[in-house]
This record gives sequence, structure tokens and C-alpha cells, in this order.
Amino acid sequence: MATAPTFSESEILADVLAPDRGDLTPDVARTMLRWRFSDVAIKRMNDLAARNREGQLTSEELDQLDRFLRVGSFVNLLQAKARLSLLQSEDAGE
Repeated sequence: MATAPTFSESEILADVLAPDRGDLTPDVARTMLRWRFSDVAIKRMNDLAARNREGQLTSEELDQLDRFLRVGSFVNLLQAKARLSLLQSEDAGE
């Protein structure tokens, strides 16, 4: 019996968001490209990543690091779509 393929959250989001399709308006794309983690969040991610490399995270901290990574992947997908949208709008002379 064949099993159904398993998809990660990132793969599912990529399918829905279609980062390879540049169909955002230039204003929306520019707004999305300004999205950044706060300095507090970056500091926390760096701390978690360093402690993870040393094998010193609790299971709760591992979960938090995983959440940061998933959100980062989501933002990366959106920003890839935004960059492509801007390139395509420039090519179209918008």
C-alpha cells in the first residue's frame, strides 16, 4: 500500500503563496520587503541558535527556535514573491 506524500509547512505555504509568481502590486511588494524581525527577536534567535549548537536548549526553547525558523521561512517566501513582483513590474514598465 502506497503512503500519501508528507508535506512540510514550508512546502504547503510555498504551494499556496506561489513565490515564483510575481503578482503583487509594487506598493504591496515594497511593504513586504521592509518586514524585519525586531532587535529583541534577533537577539533571542541568536541566543537560542548558539545554545542549540552547544546542545543546551530545553524542549520549550527548541520549540521556540522552531517557531522562529518557521516564521522566518514564511517571511522569506513572501519576500521572494515581493522581489519577483517588483522585477516583473519593472519589466512591464510600471
